[in-house]
Amino acid sequence: MGFDKLAADLGGESVLTRSLLALADCPEISEIRVVTSPEKFDVVREAVKRLGIYKFVEVIPGGAERHLSVQAGLERVGEGCDLVAVHDAARPLVSAAAISRCVAVARESGAAALAHRIADTLKRGNATGEVVDAVSRDDLWAMETPQIFSLPLLREAYAAVLARGELVTDEVSAVSGIGHVVKLVENVEPNLKITVPADLVVAEAIRRQRDCA
Repeated sequence: MGFDKLAADLGGESVLTRSLLALADCPEISEIRVVTSPEKFDVVREAVKRLGIYKFVEVIPGGAERHLSVQAGLERVGEGCDLVAVHDAARPLVSAAAISRCVAVARESGAAALAHRIADTLKRGNATGEVVDAVSRDDLWAMETPQIFSLPLLREAYAAVLARGELVTDEVSAVSGIGHVVKLVENVEPNLKITVPADLVVAEAIRRQRDCA
Protein backbone atom coordinates (compact mmCIF):
# COMPACT_ATOMS: atom_id res chain seq x y z
CA MET A 1 0.00 0.00 0.00
CA GLY A 2 2.86 2.38 0.78
CA PHE A 3 1.04 3.53 3.93
CA ASP A 4 -0.83 2.10 6.93
CA LYS A 5 -3.95 0.68 5.31
CA LEU A 6 -5.70 0.20 8.66
CA ALA A 7 -5.49 3.95 9.25
CA ALA A 8 -6.89 4.78 5.80
CA ASP A 9 -10.12 6.78 5.74
CA LEU A 10 -13.32 4.98 4.83
CA GLY A 11 -16.31 7.29 5.06
CA GLY A 12 -14.99 9.30 7.97
CA GLU A 13 -13.69 6.34 9.96
CA SER A 14 -10.52 4.32 9.61
CA VAL A 15 -10.49 0.85 8.06
CA LEU A 16 -9.65 -0.56 11.50
CA THR A 17 -12.54 1.29 13.14
CA ARG A 18 -14.99 0.05 10.50
CA SER A 19 -13.98 -3.52 11.32
CA LEU A 20 -14.44 -2.89 15.04
CA LEU A 21 -17.91 -1.44 14.44
CA ALA A 22 -18.95 -4.47 12.37
CA LEU A 23 -17.93 -6.84 15.17
CA ALA A 24 -19.58 -4.64 17.80
CA ASP A 25 -22.86 -4.65 15.83
CA CYS A 26 -23.05 -8.45 15.84
CA PRO A 27 -25.17 -9.67 18.79
CA GLU A 28 -23.26 -12.95 19.02
CA ILE A 29 -19.97 -11.15 19.69
CA SER A 30 -19.56 -10.47 23.41
CA GLU A 31 -15.91 -9.41 23.68
CA ILE A 32 -13.45 -7.79 21.29
CA ARG A 33 -9.69 -7.93 21.64
CA VAL A 34 -7.41 -6.15 19.20
CA VAL A 35 -4.00 -7.64 18.49
CA THR A 36 -1.74 -5.08 16.85
CA SER A 37 1.57 -3.25 17.06
CA PRO A 38 2.16 -1.10 20.17
CA GLU A 39 2.20 2.13 18.16
CA LYS A 40 -1.50 1.61 17.39
CA PHE A 41 -2.59 1.05 20.99
CA ASP A 42 -3.60 4.65 21.67
CA VAL A 43 -5.39 4.93 18.32
CA VAL A 44 -7.48 1.87 19.11
CA ARG A 45 -8.31 3.00 22.63
CA GLU A 46 -9.30 6.48 21.47
CA ALA A 47 -11.58 5.12 18.74
CA VAL A 48 -13.24 2.68 21.11
CA LYS A 49 -13.85 5.41 23.69
CA ARG A 50 -15.18 7.89 21.13
CA LEU A 51 -17.59 5.36 19.60
CA GLY A 52 -18.63 3.76 22.88
CA ILE A 53 -17.72 0.20 21.84
CA TYR A 54 -18.44 -1.42 25.19
CA LYS A 55 -17.56 -4.92 23.94
CA PHE A 56 -13.90 -3.90 23.65
CA VAL A 57 -11.79 -5.56 26.33
CA GLU A 58 -8.15 -4.85 25.59
CA VAL A 59 -5.43 -4.29 23.02
CA ILE A 60 -2.64 -6.86 22.84
CA PRO A 61 0.83 -6.65 21.26
CA GLY A 62 1.14 -8.87 18.21
CA GLY A 63 3.98 -11.05 17.00
CA ALA A 64 6.26 -11.01 13.99
CA GLU A 65 4.00 -13.46 12.11
CA ARG A 66 0.21 -13.79 11.89
CA HIS A 67 0.07 -17.06 13.80
CA LEU A 68 2.07 -15.55 16.66
CA SER A 69 -0.39 -12.66 16.87
CA VAL A 70 -3.35 -15.04 16.96
CA GLN A 71 -1.63 -17.10 19.64
CA ALA A 72 -1.09 -13.95 21.70
CA GLY A 73 -4.79 -13.18 21.45
CA LEU A 74 -5.82 -16.73 22.37
CA GLU A 75 -3.75 -16.56 25.53
CA ARG A 76 -5.91 -13.65 26.74
CA VAL A 77 -9.31 -15.26 26.12
CA GLY A 78 -11.07 -16.47 29.27
CA GLU A 79 -11.99 -20.12 29.79
CA GLY A 80 -15.69 -19.22 29.89
CA CYS A 81 -15.60 -18.43 26.17
CA ASP A 82 -17.04 -21.16 23.96
CA LEU A 83 -16.23 -19.75 20.51
CA VAL A 84 -13.51 -17.42 19.26
CA ALA A 85 -13.68 -15.47 16.00
CA VAL A 86 -10.48 -14.30 14.30
CA HIS A 87 -11.05 -11.36 11.97
CA ASP A 88 -8.63 -9.49 9.73
CA ALA A 89 -9.10 -5.77 10.39
CA ALA A 90 -8.30 -5.13 6.72
CA ARG A 91 -11.80 -6.50 5.91
CA PRO A 92 -13.93 -3.53 7.05
CA LEU A 93 -17.05 -4.38 5.03
CA VAL A 94 -18.01 -7.61 6.76
CA SER A 95 -21.63 -7.44 7.89
CA ALA A 96 -23.00 -8.36 11.30
CA ALA A 97 -25.44 -10.72 9.56
CA ALA A 98 -22.61 -12.62 7.86
CA ILE A 99 -20.76 -12.94 11.16
CA SER A 100 -23.93 -14.26 12.82
CA ARG A 101 -24.36 -16.92 10.14
CA CYS A 102 -20.78 -18.03 10.62
CA VAL A 103 -21.25 -18.20 14.40
CA ALA A 104 -24.32 -20.41 13.96
CA VAL A 105 -22.40 -22.91 11.83
CA ALA A 106 -19.42 -22.88 14.20
CA ARG A 107 -21.72 -23.68 17.12
CA GLU A 108 -22.84 -26.83 15.33
CA SER A 109 -19.50 -27.94 13.85
CA GLY A 110 -16.84 -26.36 16.03
CA ALA A 111 -15.13 -24.80 13.02
CA ALA A 112 -16.48 -22.44 10.34
CA ALA A 113 -15.21 -19.70 8.05
CA LEU A 114 -16.74 -17.15 5.73
CA ALA A 115 -15.78 -17.78 2.11
CA HIS A 116 -16.93 -17.20 -1.45
CA ARG A 117 -16.85 -19.36 -4.54
CA ILE A 118 -14.15 -18.67 -7.13
CA ALA A 119 -15.77 -17.20 -10.25
CA ASP A 120 -12.68 -16.16 -12.24
CA THR A 121 -10.97 -18.34 -14.80
CA LEU A 122 -7.76 -19.59 -13.22
CA LYS A 123 -4.39 -20.25 -14.87
CA ARG A 124 -1.12 -21.49 -13.44
CA GLY A 125 1.93 -19.48 -14.51
CA ASN A 126 5.66 -20.02 -14.31
CA ALA A 127 8.45 -17.80 -12.98
CA THR A 128 8.61 -15.79 -16.23
CA GLY A 129 4.89 -15.02 -16.32
CA GLU A 130 3.91 -17.55 -18.95
CA VAL A 131 0.74 -19.65 -18.75
CA VAL A 132 1.56 -23.26 -17.93
CA ASP A 133 -1.89 -24.78 -17.64
CA ALA A 134 -5.46 -24.17 -16.54
CA VAL A 135 -6.73 -24.71 -13.02
CA SER A 136 -10.25 -26.00 -12.62
CA ARG A 137 -12.30 -23.68 -10.42
CA ASP A 138 -14.71 -26.48 -9.49
CA ASP A 139 -14.99 -26.72 -5.71
CA LEU A 140 -12.55 -23.82 -5.22
CA TRP A 141 -13.32 -21.20 -2.58
CA ALA A 142 -11.59 -17.98 -1.54
CA MET A 143 -11.28 -17.70 2.21
CA GLU A 144 -12.50 -14.67 4.15
CA THR A 145 -12.73 -13.72 7.80
CA PRO A 146 -13.97 -14.03 10.42
CA GLN A 147 -12.99 -17.65 10.90
CA ILE A 148 -14.71 -19.02 13.99
CA PHE A 149 -13.82 -22.03 16.15
CA SER A 150 -14.37 -23.58 19.53
CA LEU A 151 -11.73 -22.17 21.85
CA PRO A 152 -10.20 -25.53 22.86
CA LEU A 153 -9.98 -26.60 19.21
CA LEU A 154 -8.21 -23.46 18.05
CA ARG A 155 -5.82 -23.59 20.99
CA GLU A 156 -4.98 -27.20 20.15
CA ALA A 157 -4.43 -26.28 16.49
CA TYR A 158 -2.08 -23.43 17.30
CA ALA A 159 -0.17 -25.47 19.85
CA ALA A 160 0.49 -27.96 17.05
CA VAL A 161 1.55 -25.17 14.67
CA LEU A 162 4.01 -23.76 17.19
CA ALA A 163 5.34 -27.20 18.09
CA ARG A 164 6.05 -27.95 14.42
CA GLY A 165 7.48 -24.51 13.73
CA GLU A 166 5.08 -24.00 10.84
CA LEU A 167 3.85 -20.82 9.18
CA VAL A 168 0.11 -20.75 8.50
CA THR A 169 -1.74 -18.01 6.65
CA ASP A 170 -5.08 -18.52 8.35
CA GLU A 171 -6.87 -20.42 11.11
CA VAL A 172 -8.48 -22.84 8.67
CA SER A 173 -5.01 -24.11 7.77
CA ALA A 174 -4.11 -24.56 11.43
CA VAL A 175 -7.31 -26.43 12.29
CA SER A 176 -7.23 -28.55 9.14
CA GLY A 177 -3.66 -29.46 10.07
CA ILE A 178 -4.87 -31.40 13.11
CA GLY A 179 -7.49 -33.23 11.06
CA HIS A 180 -10.62 -31.28 12.01
CA VAL A 181 -13.19 -30.50 9.31
CA VAL A 182 -13.91 -26.80 8.75
CA LYS A 183 -17.31 -25.79 7.37
CA LEU A 184 -17.47 -23.14 4.64
CA VAL A 185 -20.12 -20.47 5.12
CA GLU A 186 -20.88 -18.89 1.77
CA ASN A 187 -20.87 -15.11 1.89
CA VAL A 188 -22.50 -13.36 -1.06
CA GLU A 189 -21.95 -9.88 0.41
CA PRO A 190 -18.83 -7.84 -0.38
CA ASN A 191 -16.12 -8.56 2.19
CA LEU A 192 -12.99 -7.56 0.32
CA LYS A 193 -9.60 -7.28 1.96
CA ILE A 194 -7.95 -3.89 1.62
CA THR A 195 -4.69 -4.80 -0.10
CA VAL A 196 -3.96 -2.18 -2.78
CA PRO A 197 -5.02 1.51 -2.97
CA ALA A 198 -7.75 0.76 -5.53
CA ASP A 199 -9.49 -1.42 -2.93
CA LEU A 200 -10.26 1.70 -0.89
CA VAL A 201 -12.12 3.20 -3.85
CA VAL A 202 -14.21 0.07 -4.24
CA ALA A 203 -14.84 -0.20 -0.50
CA GLU A 204 -16.01 3.41 -0.31
CA ALA A 205 -18.44 2.87 -3.19
CA ILE A 206 -19.88 -0.19 -1.46
CA ARG A 207 -20.16 1.66 1.85
CA ARG A 208 -22.05 4.53 0.24
CA GLN A 209 -24.40 2.13 -1.51
CA ARG A 210 -25.18 0.43 1.79
CA ASP A 211 -25.84 3.75 3.48
CA CYS A 212 -28.30 4.68 0.75
CA ALA A 213 -30.13 1.33 0.86
